[in-house]
Amino acid sequence: MFSYRHAFHAGNHADVLKHLTLVATLRHLMRKDSPLTLIDTHAGAGIYRLDTDAAQTSGEAEAGIARLSNLSASENSKQNSSQTHVYQAEKATGSIATVLQDYLDLIAHFNPTATSSAPRVYPGSPFIMHALMSEPERAAVHDRLRLFELHPTDIQALSAHVAQLHAGRQISAARQDGFEALKALLPPPVSSGGSRRALVLIDPSYEIKSDYAKVAAAVQDSLKRFATGVYLVWYPIIPRPEAHSLPRRLKTLTQQAGRTWLNATLHIGQSSQGSGLTASGMWVINPPHTLKAALDEALPQILDVLSAHRGSGAAWTVEQGD
Repeated sequence: MFSYRHAFHAGNHADVLKHLTLVATLRHLMRKDSPLTLIDTHAGAGIYRLDTDAAQTSGEAEAGIARLSNLSASENSKQNSSQTHVYQAEKATGSIATVLQDYLDLIAHFNPTATSSAPRVYPGSPFIMHALMSEPERAAVHDRLRLFELHPTDIQALSAHVAQLHAGRQISAARQDGFEALKALLPPPVSSGGSRRALVLIDPSYEIKSDYAKVAAAVQDSLKRFATGVYLVWYPIIPRPEAHSLPRRLKTLTQQAGRTWLNATLHIGQSSQGSGLTASGMWVINPPHTLKAALDEALPQILDVLSAHRGSGAAWTVEQGD
């Protein structure tokens, strides 16, 4: 059950899609000055070093965030012929997509002493959410962040990382099943202004088949408890029946609840080794009206960079519905 460690996969293409969607969604939600309850059901260690043996062994960050970070490199770097393919997206459009630049700037914030464009530190979802909720123009709102993780090593690391933030009661990290924890947190508490707002990120490893059914059950229960919440569900696109049927199941549950939805996918193409995850998706319930346009602009640029020198199958999609 605890064989999966995200340290081997931090900063890969799936993280790029997940965190780009998360940033774009939160930027919109944080335009309102009423507080948010932010919940991460599978928080992992919170933040990761990309120069560890784990990250170096998989090389997934090198093929993910490291490649994308070159988009924000200096003009001199852009003239380097060995990097020409990296900048095809920027040259084609004239500029980096707004949400992509926002995401890359956020990653750079965690790497202030980096001597190259490749980051040495990658923030997981908990630290991305904390970074946005603690920005000067947002900090006074006092959003709350609730983190859950079952892996004994990762929850220990997560708790230590959170303690270093000195955020007090604004952030909590618990060794608890995030699926079960949702039941006690929804609906969220009423703010002083009388509103209830929450964003829930559900991103298990799916290392066991039962995770797919648990995701669907958690979404169904959450929508009954708090139909107006914003729910982000990450899922792998792999040749497994449970994985193939999950988006269809989520669509059915969303439509039964009478809510809007958005489904974004990213497939970076087959690798020369022919193994490893190559595609994933983000299902968003009650998405901001700005999200589709933001992803439509950013995903082609991301695919142009991450699919370079790979095999067939590279593609991206963004669909939405009522």
